[in-house]
Amino acid sequence: MAHFIIEAVERVGLSAFKVNWKGTGKAQYHPRMMLALLIYCYANGLFSSRRIERATYRDVGVRFVAADTHPDHDTIATFRRENSAAIAEAFAQVLVMGRELGLLKVGMVSIDGTKIDANASKIRSVRYDRAKALREQLEKDIAALLAQAEAADREDQPDPQALPREIARREALRAKLDAACQRLEAEARAEAEAQQAAYEEKLRAHEARNGRGRAPKPPNDTPPPDAQSNLTDPDSKLMRKSKRHEVRQAYNAQAVVDADGSQLVLATDVGQTPSDQPMFEPAINRMIDTLGPPTTVLGDAGYASGGAVEALEARDIEVLVAVSRPRAERPYDFRPPDPDAKPPPEPKAEWRQRMKEKLQTEDAKAKYKRRKCTVEPVFGIIKSVLGFTRFHLRGLGKVKTEWALVTLAYNCKRMAR
Repeated sequence: MAHFIIEAVERVGLSAFKVNWKGTGKAQYHPRMMLALLIYCYANGLFSSRRIERATYRDVGVRFVAADTHPDHDTIATFRRENSAAIAEAFAQVLVMGRELGLLKVGMVSIDGTKIDANASKIRSVRYDRAKALREQLEKDIAALLAQAEAADREDQPDPQALPREIARREALRAKLDAACQRLEAEARAEAEAQQAAYEEKLRAHEARNGRGRAPKPPNDTPPPDAQSNLTDPDSKLMRKSKRHEVRQAYNAQAVVDADGSQLVLATDVGQTPSDQPMFEPAINRMIDTLGPPTTVLGDAGYASGGAVEALEARDIEVLVAVSRPRAERPYDFRPPDPDAKPPPEPKAEWRQRMKEKLQTEDAKAKYKRRKCTVEPVFGIIKSVLGFTRFHLRGLGKVKTEWALVTLAYNCKRMAR
């Protein structure tokens, strides 16, 4: 695998890396060597920059990839943060290598998402109403501490530096709460602006009916009291896999996987919402830009978006997505039937009705069966075999880079074996 990764990164042009061309400072490590080091370590379950640094001394494979050099953890972490373009280029070049080797052909693909913990604790999330209350309390505490410090100065008492530290701590917390409130208010304004066109259309329809019926409500540009923002990683959100799972501070990581046998990841994306719908079409378009259009796209009920389905079908791509949550159909179910169970509601949208009829055909059933056995194992391997269960970087842009690095390491490991 080490030889394969080194050969793959040789295809990445130096223009994709962030390099100090001035020649100042200490001698630089070769950027291709640093990228190969990251990929090899991620493929072997080493994600921390400090663990990677230690591995350059004791692991034979890592020492081979690093050419017996020993970059320190700060250099490794900085390279990982600043070279998202090089990681994206390497991701594309590995897929091109797979096509050249006959391991990959873009035909049928599966798309799915998984929740991965952010590098932040959910107890650091604060509600909008609570943040405003805490800001008022902190302002009073800071004013009291400042008055106490001035009184100590007037009395010429020895200052053990305790009061300045307490004031600084409260001012730092107040600044974080101010930033959290500003983020929530900006998000509310942006959401209101996005809803303005739909509101005006509903208002015109209401006026055309001579005011009959309930008038539409204008979009609210103030955040609701229960809107939350995390003080450690503001881009991460509280989400859970389903109603049976706990709420976690996480990101929604997406992967488009080849369903024709190779199980290689063809495109990635990371979202800030539990829903998969907003990332359906962008993820497929990202794969099209790199490898060309697929013939069929398979997705679960989370991707049931009429706009995305129509846009992909307009490009002659067959889309098969579930329009309702499937119920387990077991020929010998040990559980007794529920006498109060209600049949699932019939779809009302025209495209949902067409999709339901299509999925009842034998050809569509045979194709759709391949969804679960192609994309789900990829997430299982990344989490259980590679051991990647949480992001190590913060911020949506950096998290997208790390997710691309993880899937790149998965692809290299799968192709090398």
